[in-house]
Amino acid sequence: MTKKTIKKLTPPSTSDYEDKQLDLFRFLLSKNDNERDKIANTFDLWDSIPRYSISRQAMGKMRKEKGFLPIRQIAFKYRGRQLDVHIQAARILDKASGLETDYYPSANEELIEDALRKIASEQSKQGFFDKKNYRSGVVFTLYQLSEELKKRGHSRSYPEIILSLNILAGSMIKISTSDAQDGEGFTLTPYFPSLSASSKKKLTEDDNAKWVVQFHPLITQAIDVLGYRQFNYAKMMGQKTQLARWLHKQLSLKFTFASLSTSFDMRYSTIKRDSALLDGYGLERQAIKKLDEAWEELKESGVLQQFEKADIRGPRAKLIDVVYTLTASMEFISEMKAANKRQTIIIEKNNSLNKEQT
Repeated sequence: MTKKTIKKLTPPSTSDYEDKQLDLFRFLLSKNDNERDKIANTFDLWDSIPRYSISRQAMGKMRKEKGFLPIRQIAFKYRGRQLDVHIQAARILDKASGLETDYYPSANEELIEDALRKIASEQSKQGFFDKKNYRSGVVFTLYQLSEELKKRGHSRSYPEIILSLNILAGSMIKISTSDAQDGEGFTLTPYFPSLSASSKKKLTEDDNAKWVVQFHPLITQAIDVLGYRQFNYAKMMGQKTQLARWLHKQLSLKFTFASLSTSFDMRYSTIKRDSALLDGYGLERQAIKKLDEAWEELKESGVLQQFEKADIRGPRAKLIDVVYTLTASMEFISEMKAANKRQTIIIEKNNSLNKEQT
């Protein structure tokens, strides 16, 4: 009988917290510490995937009907390419009751991930990038994560945070191409490929327990190839609705040319398809109303100066689509200019580092 060798998951080394690629990721263009505190990174491909698009309430209804959560399938487009995402829910055991419950990652888990990415971008060197094993992540305490969420208006208890972390580590996400434009391929992995913690007391009661999360491989790839942009994380986290937060990220990734003389068009049909956040409405007009409210929220928070909507109608005046023409605020324009400048700087630094290595 052959004895199988079990490969241990090696912890990040000291050098992984000081990697040059990670230094570029941590470099945020800001005037002072107060401004830097508001900034983080958004990831081009990863943040364009509709991976947090169903609410806890909707999950509860599905569980009552089926007793479990089936694999969730969503088709969307990313920069013109047709992609599919399949999401397999995490099955979580409640030790107190002995009951098992399925959870898809939802808005709660999205907030947790965003907060962890912010912590990883800080100069405290808690984020790590392991080029050899091609992984990235962050070391943190529940107290630190709880305080970060509280500061951004999303307080969570330790048990709530731990539940979200377990959902992220237990949920599988498969991303695949379906247009055969450049061949076909897919990636299948948990949202968080690795989650670990250690404490001398109960984890739920220890402020100083050490937790380690490994980010999704698409984040690792983005850190490696500079596939991220800085944006106003504090303002995004301050948005009341998940749809407004999604729109804010998308504008930060796509409305990079924002100026007083330019506008940006987005269609209702595109937002519905690519966010998957408007699928639960029985009537189209209800979904459009929610989208209008999200634009108003972005206007009130200072992301947009104004927005205009134009209905596209077909035969018998049937509503086919809505086109929104967006005008950025001066603050958002300044943020895009800073992000563009920062992008140029990190590309130049990266090219310089590559020359030194060769």
